[in-house]
Amino acid sequence: MRPEDLRWLREVLPPPLQEGITGFRLGSSGHLCLSCKGRGFCGKPRCPLLLRAEALVRMGRELSPHLRGSSPPSVFVGRVGYPKVYVGPMVPPFPGNTELLDTPELWIERSVEEIVNFRSSLVRGRKRERVEAAATGQGVVGILQEMAMGERPVEAEMLLSRKPSRLLTLGEEIPPMGPSAPLLKIKVTEVRTDRRMEKLFYDLDLRAQEAVVELYRQGVPVSRIQRAFSMGVFGLRGLRRLVPTRWSITAVDSILSEEVVREIKGYEPLEEYRVYHLEHHSNLFLAILMPERWSFDWLEAWFPRTTWNPEGTKPAVMGDGEPYGGRRDYPEIGGCYYACRLAVAEALAREKKQASALVLREIHPGFLLPLGVWFVRESVRRMMRGTPRTFEGLGEALAYARTKLTVPLEEWIRHSYLLQRCLFQRKLTDFRGGTGWKSAKSG
Repeated sequence: MRPEDLRWLREVLPPPLQEGITGFRLGSSGHLCLSCKGRGFCGKPRCPLLLRAEALVRMGRELSPHLRGSSPPSVFVGRVGYPKVYVGPMVPPFPGNTELLDTPELWIERSVEEIVNFRSSLVRGRKRERVEAAATGQGVVGILQEMAMGERPVEAEMLLSRKPSRLLTLGEEIPPMGPSAPLLKIKVTEVRTDRRMEKLFYDLDLRAQEAVVELYRQGVPVSRIQRAFSMGVFGLRGLRRLVPTRWSITAVDSILSEEVVREIKGYEPLEEYRVYHLEHHSNLFLAILMPERWSFDWLEAWFPRTTWNPEGTKPAVMGDGEPYGGRRDYPEIGGCYYACRLAVAEALAREKKQASALVLREIHPGFLLPLGVWFVRESVRRMMRGTPRTFEGLGEALAYARTKLTVPLEEWIRHSYLLQRCLFQRKLTDFRGGTGWKSAKSG
């Protein structure tokens, strides 16, 4: 990717994501696959771990190249070949209310098998377009932009150049993707667009980031904002671009979480320590909120025989965090960082409080397939809606957390800048009669 191809990112992506797209760095953990998560650090054209997982879920259904059905509505923008990328609609071979097929906010109670079935039923047509096509909105891109703003399923008819491939494509950032084939023609019935999105589509003086925040404040689901963002529906006149779906998912999570964090920094801290806990789909999530100014730490532990630690002999731990002032570089752990940050900040905003937040995730062998960063966002949202256990000191909170975690607490402390700061760094309040350090050391 040439530097000149990324100029438009100044308009649509925040600075940390610009760095993340132009290059990545490996951390000191030494776990290449855990750092990479399918982003190509090993230099191979396709991730061998994802290929292995995809081979397990090949579809047996024969599909015709001429397909009619009700799109959720759903669209996809690829990243291969940027700035000339594959774009196209996603349509199932049946009519009806198909919104569930492309709305991750509705999947949290569903099994992995159900989610795979949802996604495998969506057939993706693909056509090469330059990313600048979003600025003019002509041809196929114009149809897809209208679909991306749709508020209900759209009747669509696709003509493909051949039978769609019977393969489910997996990735760490995106939900599973179903069969695909080159697109020859696409025809849709009249689309009923979301008026909130349509208003911003015609506002050519509003920056894309501002449009994202405005829609979120009006209650538009995050997944729908991400879909429209990827089709270049928002932004300044002449600067609109198609955004690969993987990038748009992380960009919207980043923009929104930064906005909500900015809001909660104006509130008073919590009065107590809290521990939240959730076990879901062979994942264990645990959050510790501390009565301090905002800071954030997100850590994952992938157990042996999971996607990103297939040959390991012990859990592979990795994490990223930020102090009160935030972070300026792309998190090594990937887009799930922003998805988690958004869910935690939303919970604090509901209470009009701020806190230091440590969130831990254990991924156990029963979790066979990556489902996308939506899984982190919606799981943490669900966890934060639960009733927490409350404690007077960090020592008590950690003692309780230890009873829920499988990975030893000492291993989490070794990788968490937030725990190291709270446990081993004395504060000014320690010299003014404060009890923060003593209570932290009591465990």
